[in-house]
Amino acid sequence: MNLNKEDRKIRGELHLPEGTGPHPVVIICHGFKGFKEWGFFPHTARSLAGSGFAAITFNFSMNGVGENPETFAELEKFARNTFSREQEDLRFLFQQLTHGALPGAESLDTQRVALLGHSRGGANSLLFALDHPDAVRGVVLWNSVSRVDFFSDELKQEIRNKGRATILNARTGQEMPIDREVLDDIELHRKRFNLLGRLPGFAKPMLILQGDEDAAVPVQAARDLQTAAPRGVLHLIHGAGHTFNAVHPFQGPTPQLNEAIEATTRFLREIFS
Repeated sequence: MNLNKEDRKIRGELHLPEGTGPHPVVIICHGFKGFKEWGFFPHTARSLAGSGFAAITFNFSMNGVGENPETFAELEKFARNTFSREQEDLRFLFQQLTHGALPGAESLDTQRVALLGHSRGGANSLLFALDHPDAVRGVVLWNSVSRVDFFSDELKQEIRNKGRATILNARTGQEMPIDREVLDDIELHRKRFNLLGRLPGFAKPMLILQGDEDAAVPVQAARDLQTAAPRGVLHLIHGAGHTFNAVHPFQGPTPQLNEAIEATTRFLREIFS
């Protein structure tokens, strides 16, 4: 799908269950330095489809991954990837879903839709649900950040001083650029992007899955989300790191990933019933 803005394209895949449907829909949002083909995303989508849910995986249009689904070849886009642009992507995706413009539309139940977000994708899922509560039945968070302003003070200061700074992608060895407009976007929309401040008014069910050995997102972030959300349920996964101990390239599911998928499946069955 092409947004026709800034040469932005949303590349995605639809994983359909067997049968004619219509099937409830789960839209899966990757995180920072993530992409739809990373590690556990294809496996998770296939697993959800096997449980009767239509699962959509996609790349945010400015996530840095282009035609090659495994390579960060569009770093100039990554540098300017704001939360506002990612929210535009989600709005466009939901519009296509609602208007029956997605492949396999006849098999999709647009009245039963949930969001699943990992890490930064959790913040995007929450933000979209807060802005469009009638569009979703519920939200699943996998090791989600609790605030959009998750960069270190040192990195933010360098970005402010130089207009751009880089962070290392340990997996690829690439220096990933971040431009000042990313910080400006957070500042401009500080009230709207205040997830913990807005969650007390969110009436939809929310499942918070958090690894208790996550070095990237502390357990306290999950506890803060649970405290703020009236219908938030926290499920701690023992021995799980930020990716539930799965790796890329994917080497198969771990016990922690299986637990996350099973808990997610139970939650989705409840909210879609």
